[in-house]
Amino acid sequence: MWSGPRNISTAMMRAWGNRVDTVVIDEPFYAYYLEKTGKKHSDASEIIAGGETDWPKIVASLRTESIPSGKRIFFQKQMTHHLLPEVDREWIVDLTNCFLIRDPREVILSYIKKNPEPTLEDLGYVQQQKIFQFVHKQTNSVPVVIDARDVLEDPERTLRILCDAIGVPFDVAMLSWPPGLRDSDGIWAK
Repeated sequence: MWSGPRNISTAMMRAWGNRVDTVVIDEPFYAYYLEKTGKKHSDASEIIAGGETDWPKIVASLRTESIPSGKRIFFQKQMTHHLLPEVDREWIVDLTNCFLIRDPREVILSYIKKNPEPTLEDLGYVQQQKIFQFVHKQTNSVPVVIDARDVLEDPERTLRILCDAIGVPFDVAMLSWPPGLRDSDGIWAK
């Protein structure tokens, strides 16, 4: 699932992570992005030290053959702005790509609480459009787009529609989960 920041992407990761048939990964390109861009994010040095910064290794870990045994779904919470231009995109074509969008006003109001002066690049909109166009062109089909507002207003209906669109049975476990951190959370989740 390709998302910009502050788009309820963690809630989507929780929904998928609550399924017994699914393994999730949280922003696998984050350490790479921070190292290459030098962005001054909170805990950047810890994120870089604890994450993978070699993009070919990251890509190898995200391929469908990397799904742990016993699981059939690999939910990848991807931040669009973390996928820097030099990263090969061909591997994306083999995945089921979904896009999570949110009203820019809501994104910006949430984002500026942590970063009072975001750039357009920080919000991931341009990158998300480019990834969407790439997937559309390479697969000759329109990828699924989910609006965060629909998820918030009617989670069951929206998740059922999403599951149906990607050919996965809906699981009621996606609708609630226990509070707290998960082993799959990035170190920034604290």
